[in-house]
Amino acid sequence: MKFNLIKIFFLFSFFAFAQNEQLALDYFEKGEFEKAVTMLESISSKQPANTYYFERLITCYQQLQQYEKAENAIGDRNKKYRQPVLYVELGYNFQLQKNTSKAEKQYNLALDEVKKEPNYAYQIGNSFEKKVLLDWALKVYEIAQKGNPNLNFDYQIALIEGQKGNVEGMTDKLLQFSFEKPDNTSLVQNYLSRFISEDANGTFTAYLKKALLTKTQKTPDNYWNQFLSWLYVQQKEFGKAFIQERAIYKRNPESFYNIVALAQLAIGDKQNEDAAIILQFVLENTQNVGLQMQAHHFLMQMKIESVNPAEYEVIQNELNLLLKKYGISPYSLNLQVLTAHFDAFYRKQPKEAIQLLNTALKLPLNAREEALVKMELADIMVFDEKFNQAILYYAQVEENLKNDELAHEASMKMAKANYYKNDFDWTFQQVKVLKQSSSLLIANDAIALFLLISDNSKDSTRTALTAYAKADLLLYQKKKEEALSGFLNILEKFKGDSIEDETLLKIGQIFEEKKDYLQALKYYKNIIENHKESVFIDEALFYTAEIFNKKLNDTLQAKPLYEKVIFEHPDSVFYTEAQLEYRKIRGDNAL
Repeated sequence: MKFNLIKIFFLFSFFAFAQNEQLALDYFEKGEFEKAVTMLESISSKQPANTYYFERLITCYQQLQQYEKAENAIGDRNKKYRQPVLYVELGYNFQLQKNTSKAEKQYNLALDEVKKEPNYAYQIGNSFEKKVLLDWALKVYEIAQKGNPNLNFDYQIALIEGQKGNVEGMTDKLLQFSFEKPDNTSLVQNYLSRFISEDANGTFTAYLKKALLTKTQKTPDNYWNQFLSWLYVQQKEFGKAFIQERAIYKRNPESFYNIVALAQLAIGDKQNEDAAIILQFVLENTQNVGLQMQAHHFLMQMKIESVNPAEYEVIQNELNLLLKKYGISPYSLNLQVLTAHFDAFYRKQPKEAIQLLNTALKLPLNAREEALVKMELADIMVFDEKFNQAILYYAQVEENLKNDELAHEASMKMAKANYYKNDFDWTFQQVKVLKQSSSLLIANDAIALFLLISDNSKDSTRTALTAYAKADLLLYQKKKEEALSGFLNILEKFKGDSIEDETLLKIGQIFEEKKDYLQALKYYKNIIENHKESVFIDEALFYTAEIFNKKLNDTLQAKPLYEKVIFEHPDSVFYTEAQLEYRKIRGDNAL
């Protein structure tokens, strides 16, 4: 009994102490230093070796201008633990009192400690950095590297140079650091990408590009070609990235996977011309059957996306020849799925497509391959308006690949299937959850569908929403003219209703796909001028800019539209792309 009472007492004490710690930190974070200081004094007395609470206690003293208390606490701690970093703390305490000579004396004592033991540089340099004493931090790292050449502080020095505004010095140091320590390349590239995205006038990107080009010329090492390729990919200049990847291939003929991945990125960005050149290079230079099939798959995918009905038979023959060449096996699964998709959505032969996919399901497939086949089967069932069967297949994918990106995609497609069958309440509940998806694309689609249903459910009959879903299904079925007619009919019947801006966007997109750019511009303009509060305003601006820029070669009209996306819609998914195109128009990417 006595033991249990003691145990309860200690548990109670522990929880009470933990609560005090949290409360002290809460006060500290809120800037309520008078309340925090008393509690931190108590905590520090019970945990004298704890640096975390000691540093916050010193900050409290300094914020309350209790410099003598701070000085005494630092002095007592130094006598007890002999920590060289405390010279920085004491010096900073003097600096806050505008006693520069005493501050510098302590900082120099800290430097003397680094001269004796270069490894102290990690802690002392970091302490100077936290206090934004950047020149002193630089001295620490330089002294440490001189004392022990095996130490490398290039990354820290680079970041300090960047903070000081010496962006060129920062870039040179970061490039050297990543070259000497290739394992840190991703770290460096992530840091540089932040500067690229914030590079409003393009000067940083131009310097980085110039520095990398110089290195590829002076030092023929694959590393610099790969880095330059990475930069071109950030700029979506896939043709230039390919030149670098081709140079790497000439030195290392095994390096094909990066080239195929590059082609895939180009396809994703609709730069089909560059993608086709890259894939043709792959086919001409590899004997790897897997890579060949991958290249053929991407090439056929691009052909299908831009095909017209007169060419259907040619495409069908090409696909059949490829399947005959590579056989029906798990290795040619992507080609089988693509063929089924073409049969259903373009040739309007869903039965043939389903038969091909059912045959594929009998192959020895892994869970992910089986999911890919079932996803395509479900898509075709939606095309054929067999919604319940489609939902069943999507549910199987969702169940079998929990937490996989494909499962999230299946969830979104299931929601769309329910939407097409006019089960709006069920769809609404699904997209409510999917809005939180880790996939930006799925989250955006879910938000768009969520808003469509919520904004157009005030009328209990949901007449406009039902008509919109029907037209949307026709568009999914690639019945473009019927879909266009349906959307135009909605625009006429429900003019002024909340569904108007969504409808205008759809009509503009259909005309754009039909290459009737002037008509597309007319509908996008309607959104820009008459629906300024619409969630689709950034899309209308961006699509209009793209037409002027890439289809009508009118950069004069495109530029202010990209500018509006950048400055008025910084949260837009088109922000980065608009920024890139805006810089190109200004001539920032001349190199």
